Amino acid sequence: MKKYPIYPIQRFNCNSVNSDLYISSFRNHLIKHSFVEEPHRHNSYVLVFFTNGSGTHEIDFNKFTIQSGSIFFIQPGQIHHWELSDDIEGFVIFYSQEMYNLYFRQKTIEDYPFYSSVYNTPEMVFDESKLKAILPYFESLILEAQMNKMLGKDLIMNLLDTIHIHIARKYSETHFGNTHSYNVKIKNFKMLLQQNYKTEKAPFFYATKLSITLKHLNRICNEILQKTTTEVITERVILEAKRMLIDNKFVINEIATELGYDNYSYFTRLFKRHTGMTPTDFRISKM
Repeated sequence: MKKYPIYPIQRFNCNSVNSDLYISSFRNHLIKHSFVEEPHRHNSYVLVFFTNGSGTHEIDFNKFTIQSGSIFFIQPGQIHHWELSDDIEGFVIFYSQEMYNLYFRQKTIEDYPFYSSVYNTPEMVFDESKLKAILPYFESLILEAQMNKMLGKDLIMNLLDTIHIHIARKYSETHFGNTHSYNVKIKNFKMLLQQNYKTEKAPFFYATKLSITLKHLNRICNEILQKTTTEVITERVILEAKRMLIDNKFVINEIATELGYDNYSYFTRLFKRHTGMTPTDFRISKM
């Protein structure tokens, strides 16, 4: 099997607002990063909006026609590449799940239906009127990313979220429950995980609740998320730990206890193994 490269956001010339965010006009993106025309993956979410030109965009071996108004939303790990006309124009944005979820806290990127694994199409086309309505937000993102103004990150994040809202409204009009049995199980698994991750860390618990074997749950997680069940559970716990650490309301041993770890040393080792730093170092880095 051919191994496609996985490009982190840091591979690109990220703007100065946040290392987990990349914003560019599409033409400049191609000029600076010609290698993206070959099949590859990203470790981040990718949002691409075409305003002019034509071509094809292949995502996970499904080919889509590019036209003015085409929007693509690509999840981490998906393979994609394109063939483009010379007059192509548009915008491209990369952003990490962690950056988005930590910023908004009360909602996650997966709350948007176009990034939910239940829905299996990564493409939508805006007609002329909807294109004109959403275009100013992309243009404002480009301008804001080029400047270093007060509260710049806040404005960028809220512009990005506004774009998500416009896409979600359009998406809900045209896409319905075109589901795959694995995707349904993943959605149910994530719902169970959200309810129980503080007290239940064992994959067997979730497999039992879903009325499937642990082997089958691992197969589903590997197929859809390219992760083991244990990795999915641990990532949810680590995300909550990070949220609590930047809140500064809790001392670290209280966070460990809240997340179901009576052994503070074990929690610290787990956190460092998955983040590369101790909880204390993470807290300091976000100050």
